[in-house]
Amino acid sequence: MNTLALFDETTAKPIVFTVYGKPEPAGSKRGFAFKRKTGGMGVAISDANPKSRDWKNSITHRAREEYHGELLDGPLSLSLVFHLPRPKGHFGKRGLRDSAPRHITTKPDVLKLARAVEDALTGVVWRDDSQIVIETLAKHYGEPARVEIAVSVFP
Repeated sequence: MNTLALFDETTAKPIVFTVYGKPEPAGSKRGFAFKRKTGGMGVAISDANPKSRDWKNSITHRAREEYHGELLDGPLSLSLVFHLPRPKGHFGKRGLRDSAPRHITTKPDVLKLARAVEDALTGVVWRDDSQIVIETLAKHYGEPARVEIAVSVFP
């Protein structure tokens, strides 16, 4: 039996919105030890990609504009479609080169792009990203750069 056949998105209206800007991955986390002013040691955690902070803030801001309800609880379905700009080397004097690849098979990793969105929506749309039971991810070349987000409550 197809697991996706168990999910019927028509039972609840999905939360759908687009965030414009170049998607940035939220990859590995780094921890730093520091001395507290009050004494003792502390640990600060940061993303390995410093550009991800502004991207996550853009996602959070847009989500707050679109969604005003209570934090979603229970199982969720998430669909993310990332559109990334083509490198300039894909273009020649007459437009897109025949040799330009059709699909993105280079970094950033689609899972790390998704991680940034999941982190940004935690505490804004849902309680915790562990609630996601079905996730559909895609990355394409496209302008303007953006991510299209759809969140549905799993019945």
